[in-house]
Amino acid sequence: MTNVRLEPGTPAPDFALLDQDENHVSLTDLRGRKVVLYFYPAAMTPGCTTQACDFRDSISSLQAAGYTVIGVSRDTPAKLREFRERDALLFALLSDPDHLVHSAYGVWGEKMNYGKVIEGVIRSTFVIDERGDVALAQYNVKATGHVARLRKTLGID
Repeated sequence: MTNVRLEPGTPAPDFALLDQDENHVSLTDLRGRKVVLYFYPAAMTPGCTTQACDFRDSISSLQAAGYTVIGVSRDTPAKLREFRERDALLFALLSDPDHLVHSAYGVWGEKMNYGKVIEGVIRSTFVIDERGDVALAQYNVKATGHVARLRKTLGID
């Protein structure tokens, strides 16, 4: 079971991962920007596609409010590239195949899946402020409607 739960005000765990184009992306490189970092189970699955497309459709308002959106999954950069191209996603997708960053954020652990307890990705979203601190930590979010609720929480129309 996951025992790490990040709280607002705590430093966000740093990371350096490859994006869909095999470029290195680190949280340190994003200092000075507000970041929406969301973890999802698998590219091109129905729920993950819904969530990614909701972020895509909200990207203008999120960027206008100063947020950089980044998705993280265990998928390979090649699969992430295919996902990004297929659904015209306008933000970086990062590959964490060993789920080390997932674990650091407390989003890898036991969860219910069709009535069975399994180990896997706990769909979660974090807002990280310009200093690199967690401003908002949302665990066990639902794919459908999540982005609209997040925008409301952040006061973004």
